[in-house]
Amino acid sequence: MPMERKKAATTFFLLALAAISLYFCYLIARPFVGAIFSAVMLVIVFHPIHVHIQARFQSSNAAALVSTILVLVILIIPAVGLGIVIGKETKGLQHLLNQRSAEQGGLDQYVSHVLERPLSWAGRYVDLSEFDMRAAILRRQEQISQYLLSSGARIVSNFISFFVNAVAAFFTLFFLFRDGGSMKEHAAVVLPLTRDQVDRLFTGVSNSIIANVYGVFAVGAAQGVLTGLAFWALGVPSPVFWGLITALFSTVPFIGSAAVWGPAVIVLAASGHLWKALILLVWGAAVVGQSDNFIRPYVISKRAQLNTLLVFFALLGGVEAFGVMGLFIGPVVLSLTHVVLEMLRETNLDQQIAAPEEVLRS
Repeated sequence: MPMERKKAATTFFLLALAAISLYFCYLIARPFVGAIFSAVMLVIVFHPIHVHIQARFQSSNAAALVSTILVLVILIIPAVGLGIVIGKETKGLQHLLNQRSAEQGGLDQYVSHVLERPLSWAGRYVDLSEFDMRAAILRRQEQISQYLLSSGARIVSNFISFFVNAVAAFFTLFFLFRDGGSMKEHAAVVLPLTRDQVDRLFTGVSNSIIANVYGVFAVGAAQGVLTGLAFWALGVPSPVFWGLITALFSTVPFIGSAAVWGPAVIVLAASGHLWKALILLVWGAAVVGQSDNFIRPYVISKRAQLNTLLVFFALLGGVEAFGVMGLFIGPVVLSLTHVVLEMLRETNLDQQIAAPEEVLRS
């Protein structure tokens, strides 16, 4: 076999073997993609702090361990605070509902009493003569009980999965803090790109992740202010405090600000302030809840220098494809694609300019 042919066959075999190996690596890492991406995101966000910590330690292991513990503490304190607030809020709401239902002769009687006025108003326009409210409430209670029983095993399974992913994320975080610089240098050597192109790729990903963090803070501030203003206008106690709690809850995916204004709606309705409850429900669902869809894409597009509409679809599509982490993965993929396409365009332009020069020289 000629040498060139043998070399081509060897290259093809190695490429095929590398593709197969990478595919199996993906299968192994797939359950932990979210954890790994979370670790990468945290390393990028806390990199400036780690640089200061690293300057104070001679050992890279010690610096990485201190940085990892610091990130863990920064994340745990708000989580514990949210848990305490949720517990107090749930306890207070349960106490109020128990008290009101006892006054009305039971939970179903109390719910019937609360719904009596809105149903009588609706009865003016819709025929509700055949609607049995008590039977409907009992059916709904039974469905909720069955759902909670069937969800027990799923909740335990999700908690175990969350714990495993959290351990994987912080384990990865330690090694990224320790070896992140050398990993970047190794990537610059392995990738068939110039040093400038490698830096642009890493910068594009970093800017996208930092822009997403800015978006989270912007959404939290906006939703906290909007909720606090609504609580103040409707006479709900401690509007500033609940505005701050809303800002924290806005970072929780899928639940968000509704974890604060939702129970407030129930409390207002249970206290007999039905109009206030309705106003807060509409304000929370239509204004506070939807502000995320406008503020986050705008902030990310400005910071990462991307089109706002494309960022909007990257967020929606990211959540559809990757779940909660898609809020971060979507913009990163969009930013990476933008940088790669820019480099391809520049490469093609360079080749088009170089071709006439070669013709002139020949």
